[in-house]
Amino acid sequence: MAMCGIIGYVGWRRSAQVLMEGLERLEYRGYDSAGLAWFEGDRVQRVRAVGNLASLRTALHDKRRLSSAALAERRLAGNPTGGATATLERQLGIGHTRWATHGAVTERNAHPHVDARGRVWIVLNGIIENHLELRARLARRGIACDSETDAEVVAQMLGLMYTGDLAQTVAETMHLFQGQYALVAMASEEPDLLVAVRQGAPLTIGIGQGEQFIASSIAAFLPHTREVAVPQDGEIAVLRADEVVLLDAAGEAHPPSVTSAGWDPERIEKDGYETFMLKEIHEQGAAVRATVQSAMAQIQDAARTVLSTQRIAALERVIVVACGTSYHAGLAGKLALERWARVPVEVDVASEFRYRDPILNQNTLVVAITQSGETADTLAAMRLARAHGAPVLVITNAPGSQATRDADGVLFTQAGIEMGVAATKTFVAQVAMLYMVALQVATVRRRLPSEMVGWLAEELQSLGDRIDELIATVDEPVATLARDLAGSQFFLYLGRLTGLPVALEGALKLKEISYVPTDAYAAGEMKHGPIALLSPQTPVICVATEVNVLPKLLANMAEVKARHAQVLAVAAEGFTEVNEYADHVVYVPRTDPLLEVLLAIVPLQLFAYHLARARSLSVDQPRNLAKTVTVE
Repeated sequence: MAMCGIIGYVGWRRSAQVLMEGLERLEYRGYDSAGLAWFEGDRVQRVRAVGNLASLRTALHDKRRLSSAALAERRLAGNPTGGATATLERQLGIGHTRWATHGAVTERNAHPHVDARGRVWIVLNGIIENHLELRARLARRGIACDSETDAEVVAQMLGLMYTGDLAQTVAETMHLFQGQYALVAMASEEPDLLVAVRQGAPLTIGIGQGEQFIASSIAAFLPHTREVAVPQDGEIAVLRADEVVLLDAAGEAHPPSVTSAGWDPERIEKDGYETFMLKEIHEQGAAVRATVQSAMAQIQDAARTVLSTQRIAALERVIVVACGTSYHAGLAGKLALERWARVPVEVDVASEFRYRDPILNQNTLVVAITQSGETADTLAAMRLARAHGAPVLVITNAPGSQATRDADGVLFTQAGIEMGVAATKTFVAQVAMLYMVALQVATVRRRLPSEMVGWLAEELQSLGDRIDELIATVDEPVATLARDLAGSQFFLYLGRLTGLPVALEGALKLKEISYVPTDAYAAGEMKHGPIALLSPQTPVICVATEVNVLPKLLANMAEVKARHAQVLAVAAEGFTEVNEYADHVVYVPRTDPLLEVLLAIVPLQLFAYHLARARSLSVDQPRNLAKTVTVE
């Protein structure tokens, strides 16, 4: 399921505007409807709309116009209370962007939801797995739901149990809700507070001066405060304008543990780029530089636990678990760990790993890779590994995320917040961090000469600058090629060894943002089925980065040309033989073949980007996708 976005606010600013701006900063997570609920005087106002936030803004404008007319009528009747005057006293509200899971994309199914008596209002991320059972329970009490969503079931249950203390109601009711979710609620009878709880879904509190925020991502409130707190699963968060209190399972209150977010507010702006994705492609050099620079200190910290000399020496194998783009980063990491450190490595899709009864012990290191730190299948795989006694190292871009609390050791990539749904800079940062881990393991196990380790480390440190130079060099020719091929109906990507994770990730980018059917294979597999798809209308993109398999890849390219398909290639400098078999070649700087992954992916990201733009598509918010997947 795609990840929705939620935000709550209590404080002195105009709540509806704060909520709208927060939802705009959550657009990158993807959605198909949106809504707000906020206090105006003693009344809660609600607007909901299908489509993008422009539709919600229109609905909000219409709502305000009607509210202003009603206020004027009350004033003429001698009743000046309510409306704008009272709004300054109570600035409280909740907002939501939704991906349809239960129920169609309709205004009725959009959040926020309210109970039948109009007392409790909620927004919800995630899925309530037993919603049908709860819906039947409500029906037996004579309460019919107005929508098809599992979220309204939560609102109705809270409303049924509500006796005037919202925090207590949430605490007493949350055990009824099975699944992974994050919930923010407000009550018409308690117009000064928000109550929230999470179970396996992201939720972060923003601590301000005389105002508090709560959202599914720091991005929603980062321009207002960098002071953040993350409630634990099952903790009840109670937010008032002047304080935040967390209630544990026993009902004991304690203040939150507050940290400062390292992300800059400017990082969530486009800075003159036409889209977030293009900006983030251009930020990849900086992401690699920052990640490599920070890696050694982080790895030394991890050396006290999960990457200790004793653990590395005793390693029998490594298992990498991840999903999507992170899985492709794991494939690159596998090659580095096996080639440099001579440790056997498996890379598994997290959703498969968690169900296949894996063989684990204390000498198996499980490396979990998750950009958001909240990916449900990856979290489940981590918990399974630890339950079997295997230590877990997580690589993530999200401090304070659930993965950081579930792992034995954590390494943070330094990509900064990534707003585009299609991962770019987080991918290269993950690969860079994996390479640094591989060098550490190789050093401890004495599998590489120290001179080689030093050279590879220096090459890694230089790659950020090379990425910057590469983007400047290839952007325009790649854009021209993408525009020429924008009408193609199918692409095939091929690669060998280090070229394979690049091909897989390049194909994923094209699928994600252009919606063009695309497949990717190890080039040697082409003759085992995919060759049947080739025709003059089928562009084939080949990644040539490994010199020792270059003759084999050239033979594959020759077979493609024999079927009259157009061949495009990304190749390392010096591989001039590729020109004989390809219609177009984009060359990337030559370095160690493993490090070529960080360079070769750049032209393929740009190709996907420009092809999608040529097709007039939204690259930052591709259909049916979102930034974080928090349930199966």
